[in-house]
Amino acid sequence: MQSIMIVLMGLAGMTFGWFVYSKFIATKIYQLDPDFVTPANEFNDGVDYVPTNKFVLWGHHFTSVAGAAPIVGPAIAVYWGWVPAVLWVTLGTIFFAGVHDFGALWASSRHKGKSIGALSEDVIGKRTRALFMVVIFLVLLMVNAVFGVVIAGAFVSTPNAVFPAWSAIAVALIIGQLLHRNFNLTILSVVGVMALYFSIYIGSLFPLELPEGMLGLSPNANWIIILFVYAAIASMLPVWVLLQPRDFINGMQLFVGLFLLYGAVFLSLPDISAPAFNNQMTEDAPSLVPLLFVTIACGAVSGFHGIVSSGTSSKQLDKETDARFVGYFAAMGEGSLALITIVAVSGAALAATPEIWHEIYDKYGTAGAGTFIQGGAQMITDGWGIPVSVTSTLLATMVALFAGTTMDSGVRLQRYIIQEWGDIYGIPIFKKGFAATLIAVTSCLLLAFGAGGASGSGGLTIWPLFGSTNQILAGMTLLVISVMLIKMGRPAKYTMLPMIFVLFTSCWAAIIKLMEFWAAGNWLLVTIDIVVLVTSLLVILEAISVISAYRNENKPS
Repeated sequence: MQSIMIVLMGLAGMTFGWFVYSKFIATKIYQLDPDFVTPANEFNDGVDYVPTNKFVLWGHHFTSVAGAAPIVGPAIAVYWGWVPAVLWVTLGTIFFAGVHDFGALWASSRHKGKSIGALSEDVIGKRTRALFMVVIFLVLLMVNAVFGVVIAGAFVSTPNAVFPAWSAIAVALIIGQLLHRNFNLTILSVVGVMALYFSIYIGSLFPLELPEGMLGLSPNANWIIILFVYAAIASMLPVWVLLQPRDFINGMQLFVGLFLLYGAVFLSLPDISAPAFNNQMTEDAPSLVPLLFVTIACGAVSGFHGIVSSGTSSKQLDKETDARFVGYFAAMGEGSLALITIVAVSGAALAATPEIWHEIYDKYGTAGAGTFIQGGAQMITDGWGIPVSVTSTLLATMVALFAGTTMDSGVRLQRYIIQEWGDIYGIPIFKKGFAATLIAVTSCLLLAFGAGGASGSGGLTIWPLFGSTNQILAGMTLLVISVMLIKMGRPAKYTMLPMIFVLFTSCWAAIIKLMEFWAAGNWLLVTIDIVVLVTSLLVILEAISVISAYRNENKPS
């Protein structure tokens, strides 16, 4: 089968999602109000609450939620065959991710920009808030610690990406100042993207590496420290200085990258080497159900997106009607990236024959971002004739920049959570931005180096739990939105049905993982897994209690 058929089927589904389904959700379910005063306007402080152009905000939101996950997850999941991966990405984007991300953004905007954990108190109750925020903090800890390790590893393995990755920060700082002075957005977009791609070309010529043994540590460990120092500084700057322009430029880079990747499919018409359903799996391979639904998270539905929607994006939403474009359309961007990733790792650009493909995918988990870079770079080279050294640097930079922007936002979101704890529990030191940031970064570094030793790889210790924990968080977010809709007298089935499916599959996956951790004697992961499962169960019971009480109170006499 030719890859163009996968692309056409997937994009046709997403086109329906954007033009039909998202409009229905916006007008009939969330009922967006153009006159509603958003938190960005009500609490405008020039730092975190900043009314923002919807195109700039889309760039921030998309690149914050994307990271490397819509690449890594699909690249791994193709192990089961390309059909399950394509179906879950397409249907998940339309009916799960779009509704979830859009809904979290809308719900937070309606509750003064509170995070989904904090606003759950208003919707369900105090106990729910406390439980919810524990899961959120664990997800952020996993994301920040692991993405720091992933980016550091990318810098060590692909030194060509170092120069463009850091150049993007300098470009963003300049564009942020110019945007703040109302320079033309279109011109700045073109100039910014040109500067970024020029730096990619320079990076392909001049790789940069840290010296071995600097500060008595390996290059990988030094990069982790540098990245967290940078993330701490970036998370305390006003959003318009670096966060918004960097994410916007990365969003523009995504459009260029997607244009090159999708264009390559139409130009070279590569065949698919991967099987529709893999019948050559190893005996120890995990089952398709439920593991597919936690392996592909970003690109189908992800709890981390709800944290971003209700954490940074809701504080920058200028008009409530912009929420559809920012939330749902960003989900479309993630879905399209996940879809082309599936094509890149399934096609002849990666493996000329099915036999070679099976050698690459000899067992579950062997593929990942590197597989995407290899297959995608060759696909662009085959289609456009660009040297593979340039295309591989381009895609490696794209992965590093996406992971970096997620890390920037993740540390800022951790700061928000700690500051909210300060407000809730009356801890003055937690309320201060610098102290909250220091606590956030320290917790990530303690995990990275405390559990991983001098290599700094400790973030990977709890990563096996991320998939199920992240999806449980998505289900809990949909649960909060559903209760909110019920209380407002609006149809809730469009959020409740996805919520039931996500909670069922993710809890099932968490139980499977729990048994694996128990058998391996990994008591840290056993403990965290049990905490997440018990917490989610208590939140569900609280929500059922609130819904029952509300319906009893509002029965007609």
